[in-house]
Amino acid sequence: MADPTRIVILGGGFGGAYTAMYLEQRLGHRGDVEIALVSRENYLVFQPLIPELISGSLGIVDTIAPLRRLCPKTRLYTREIQTIDLERRIVTLAPGFRPRPLDLPFDHLVVALGNVTGAAGMPGVQQHALPFKSLGDALHLRNHTLHVLEEAAIEPDPDVRKTLTTFVVAGGGFSGVEIAGELNDFVRQVVKDYRGVDPSMLRVVLLHSRDLILPELSPKLGRFAQEVLARRGVEIRYKTRLAGATSAAAVLSTGERIPTRTIVTTVPSAPNPLVASLPVPHDKDRLKVDAELRVEGHDRLWAVGDCAAARSGGTGDPVPTTAQHAIREAKCIADNIAAAIDGRPPRMFRFESLGSLASLGRRSAVANVFGIQLSGLLAWWLWRTVYLLKMPGLDRKLRVVTDWTLDLLLEQDIVQLKIDRTAAIVQEHFEKGEVIVQQGDFGDKLYMIESGEVEVIKERPNAPPERLAVLGPKMYFGETALLTDAPRNATIRTLTPVDAIVLGRGDFLALVSSFPELKKIFEGLLQSRRHEEEPM
Repeated sequence: MADPTRIVILGGGFGGAYTAMYLEQRLGHRGDVEIALVSRENYLVFQPLIPELISGSLGIVDTIAPLRRLCPKTRLYTREIQTIDLERRIVTLAPGFRPRPLDLPFDHLVVALGNVTGAAGMPGVQQHALPFKSLGDALHLRNHTLHVLEEAAIEPDPDVRKTLTTFVVAGGGFSGVEIAGELNDFVRQVVKDYRGVDPSMLRVVLLHSRDLILPELSPKLGRFAQEVLARRGVEIRYKTRLAGATSAAAVLSTGERIPTRTIVTTVPSAPNPLVASLPVPHDKDRLKVDAELRVEGHDRLWAVGDCAAARSGGTGDPVPTTAQHAIREAKCIADNIAAAIDGRPPRMFRFESLGSLASLGRRSAVANVFGIQLSGLLAWWLWRTVYLLKMPGLDRKLRVVTDWTLDLLLEQDIVQLKIDRTAAIVQEHFEKGEVIVQQGDFGDKLYMIESGEVEVIKERPNAPPERLAVLGPKMYFGETALLTDAPRNATIRTLTPVDAIVLGRGDFLALVSSFPELKKIFEGLLQSRRHEEEPM
């Protein structure tokens, strides 16, 4: 029996998830086809509703839908992607609990990897600004907002209190406007619960590089949005960009500094490094695709969403990187992959925008639907209705309706959910005879021995294992695989109970990249061990 046709989809956003859903509709009943979806999360985030998490108008999990239920016939891999080998047609995934990479062979590959947050040329933004792209970003911004209000309520210095109650949002497109509107409404509604914070001290500043916000819409709607936000207390800075950031100020392109502890950035975005590294034609950091959404020069490589430089087959116009376009691109790709498997001709991607909507906060929005321009309460009702209908899953629709109904009746919640990050440096305990590192494993940690002893064992084909060394307190192992990006070249087994300090791969690489002298020390020790033929 012939091997099934393997379709691998990279990315669990709108483009990737809907490609899997449409493929299931067309090919899910067939035994000669396998569909796999690789996503960092096991859920689809409904991005248009994410800003409402700032105020708590929606529950944390009510804006997400589990991928396993949306795509029940698709095999889901919730791992990071390490490499994409187009020649061998293999995608390599990062290790899970077992430190071994996983290879996924494919016959058709769909790249649906969105952009990532970038801060090139803006000193301090990566360290001090809050990105707003994911569910975690929204929750972090909500917690941070409540935290600065808590501090402002007990801060005796009026200048510091003013800094704490100033909020800067960079970007006057859809995301920036919706975040600024939601954040402004939230802080002005809950400030009454914080004794010691004068509502007149609240300041929300929206930075925009042009002279009219929401450039995606008509000037009329842009002006209406500006008037609504200004009336509600949002200060809009036109022709002004975020140029940098410190822990206590936003640095503007005009040279001005705004003292603040809260900087939210929605721009710029950078291409996903995996997309940028693919040896295929690119168009402005996106994959260049033909009218059928194939990547140029590759008949079984497809691209959808933010990473695809697509054009409408009807007009030749560039396709905007919005959810509605990504969903329709996904449908076209699913049709064309099914056609390729069955030997039928593909179809061109044709789609014109149905319209655009943007929320301005509580009970106000702007909309352009089928060429009809709406604003105010009617547009807000339409905004909620459209996105409720588009929300995947009946259970999620019911949850959202319930949240919205309660939000009309109850006060805003001011509970701060503190979710502390796991410590970058942790302590681990191992019993006698336990294998800590297996030869051939992926190098993901550095171990520093506090107490106990381990033996370093070299395993060779057709030969008994050889003990290379015994390591004790104040010694370490695991740095070779981290520095060389190679598999572990020896096995580490405990001779006694061992307590060790463990540093993860990402934190180790960040440490040595920030301190070159430390990296030189590790590299010198690495060369010494190689010379002594005692690799770790």
